[in-house]
Amino acid sequence: MTISAAPIIKDDCLMVRGKVVLTGMPRDTVLSPAASGSAFLGATSSTPDSRHVFTLGSLEGYRLLCLFRFKIWWMIPRFGRACSEIPCETQLLLLEAREDSAIGEQPVDSNMENTFYILFLPVLDGEFRASLQGSPTNELQFCVESGDPNVQCTQSLEAVFMNSGDNPFELLNDSVKILESHKGTFSRLDKKKIPRNLDWFGWCTWDAFYTDVNPRGIDEGLRSLSEGGTPARFLIIDDGWQHIFDELGREGLPILEGTQFACRLVDIKENKKFQNINYDNNEFADLHDFVKFIKEKYGLNYVYMWHALAGYWGGVLPSSEHMKKYNPKLKYPIQSPGNVGNLRDVAMDSLEKYGVGIIDPTKIYDFYNDLHSYLASKGVDGVKVDVQNLIETLGAGYGGRVSLTRQYQKALEDSVARNFRENNLICCMNHNSDYIFSSKKSAVARASEDFMPREPTLQTLHVASVSFNSLLLGEIVVPDWDMFHSNHVTAEFHGAARAIGGCGVYVSDKPGQHDFKILKKLVLPDGSVLRARYAGRPTRDCLFDDPVMDGKSLLKIWNMNKFSGVIGVFNCQGAGNWPCRDMHQEGLSTAHKLSLLSCDVSPSNVEFLEDVTGENWTGDCAVYAFKTGHLSKLPKNGSVGISLATLGCEVYTISPIRDYDQKLQFAPIGLIDMFNSGGAVESLDSMTESTECKIKIRGRGCGRFGAYSSLKPKYCLVDSEETELSYSVEDGLLTFKLMPHLQGGSMSSEIILGY
Repeated sequence: MTISAAPIIKDDCLMVRGKVVLTGMPRDTVLSPAASGSAFLGATSSTPDSRHVFTLGSLEGYRLLCLFRFKIWWMIPRFGRACSEIPCETQLLLLEAREDSAIGEQPVDSNMENTFYILFLPVLDGEFRASLQGSPTNELQFCVESGDPNVQCTQSLEAVFMNSGDNPFELLNDSVKILESHKGTFSRLDKKKIPRNLDWFGWCTWDAFYTDVNPRGIDEGLRSLSEGGTPARFLIIDDGWQHIFDELGREGLPILEGTQFACRLVDIKENKKFQNINYDNNEFADLHDFVKFIKEKYGLNYVYMWHALAGYWGGVLPSSEHMKKYNPKLKYPIQSPGNVGNLRDVAMDSLEKYGVGIIDPTKIYDFYNDLHSYLASKGVDGVKVDVQNLIETLGAGYGGRVSLTRQYQKALEDSVARNFRENNLICCMNHNSDYIFSSKKSAVARASEDFMPREPTLQTLHVASVSFNSLLLGEIVVPDWDMFHSNHVTAEFHGAARAIGGCGVYVSDKPGQHDFKILKKLVLPDGSVLRARYAGRPTRDCLFDDPVMDGKSLLKIWNMNKFSGVIGVFNCQGAGNWPCRDMHQEGLSTAHKLSLLSCDVSPSNVEFLEDVTGENWTGDCAVYAFKTGHLSKLPKNGSVGISLATLGCEVYTISPIRDYDQKLQFAPIGLIDMFNSGGAVESLDSMTESTECKIKIRGRGCGRFGAYSSLKPKYCLVDSEETELSYSVEDGLLTFKLMPHLQGGSMSSEIILGY
């Protein structure tokens, strides 16, 4: 459990564990105790308004991590040492503190035993939504806003949640549990139904075709993946299938950048490309026939379709006969000052100019239910729902942004639950706390801005963003780390990240443009993937170091499998710069490729490793490096060094070594030719018969299976057949092959090692 101490206000200072966190607190600040030593910070005003900015006090002397919205749709991390570095639209603030330090002392290694963490989470307070920001004079402020001029308040007493603890990951988990119970507006991930498509390899049509997606291209893409030995079992038919209308085109205006976002939905049915389909001697009457065909031909388990939360980017067409029953009207978005305080977005610029056809909130469930029931009748299994944060800009006249978001989100989740059997929903472009703390059923959401194959400076930012954003999002949903390209200069970098992210694995390759060497490190021949158990997050010693722009830090991401941990190491330096950062201040340039950077990797970097060690753990771990094939035996606090160039990566399997019969030490590693080798170990047991010790493993997949063994086995049986094995006396690496073998619908083998 997290050890926490209730914060108090003393002499106009906010104190946590006896340490001063904020000084010079205004008298209108209110501290309200919550559960387990946590509290809420709020404030009062003499003047009612729909938007207030309150000062909490001066913050100095701590290393800090922020998650903030750099544009309306997406969060990224920010690292610093001064409150003035906290951007507007900050939705998480984590401080690193020491029990024996005072304000102004230099922070030290976060692995020190007396290090603890202080969390500030701006949340929803009734119809108001809070965010944090720092002032140029190092004052911490919070903003509360309703998004509706008619929804006003003079006080917000539960705007910012506070908690502290010794373990940052337990601190976040405990805090979200407290908030869930206290607020009652959202549910944690472990209370949600997890869509099963996450365990299958997928393909998305977006980068392959963009809005030119068509049945022939979908067929070609599925065929090329299947023929290469990594069949897609999950398909997303992205933007381009819907019946939309471009009002600007009707006016005879040229299509300018951004104007495409003003297009509106005309009908819930598919457009002409997916009606009366005819290609390569294939004929399909409609979407239903085509979906049935590709499912049967390619063994697809799941087909998702894309749509926006408002129907399309520009909403629905109010004059459409098919849409009139939903009482739509044209509204013009109004962005919060926080949205435009960092980076403006071209889509929002367009929508502010041309408007959004918004459905009457009392009719929004009917719209979703009509759309989803229609898609389900065509054999579609789920939806990816995009452009969600748009709703926060349309709250005026509807009770505000929080109220409108909740109505839309509840209607969406209820419709998905009714029409798709496995909670098959991916939420996207929804990094606002309005969604995060209103999510009751949705269990998957995108963790960062899009993977952009043609933007070389955004590749490292993508991997860094998804891992840090998963600190918060991973408590509420399974973070979706987005598609990538297998045939790309950064394919290994992205592939390794997806393997340890605990996320779905899917690509958006053009048909025939695949690198199967990369894909076969992720995908088994049956189309399944070795998905890690949790959301991949930065290791504790990386939380306050900038992995993109400080010029010295490597990014380490940890996760867990059933019987092992996994750590990915990534060099994100020298290939791109964070948005909203002053490059002159940082002193770095994207044009300069950094030399090799180094760090240490330790079993202690894997949080909660003891949860999978078992009672017979020796205290040591087998540490296997995927790319080099090097196996080390390390104590928990031991380490190995690694050096990586920009866009370089390595993946380590951390397998606890167990003692058997006081003569054998053993640790399974898994499929050593897969990025996440430990995901292939499904069960581990032992038995002793007279003088013989047997290790029994249930392994998944095919290929080289590895383990650390202090002794060479007398024999190895795979599904009762003796199998040749290889053993290295020098490092104890034991390897043998698992052949492709389908048992019970999935690739699984019973392994017995006799000693």
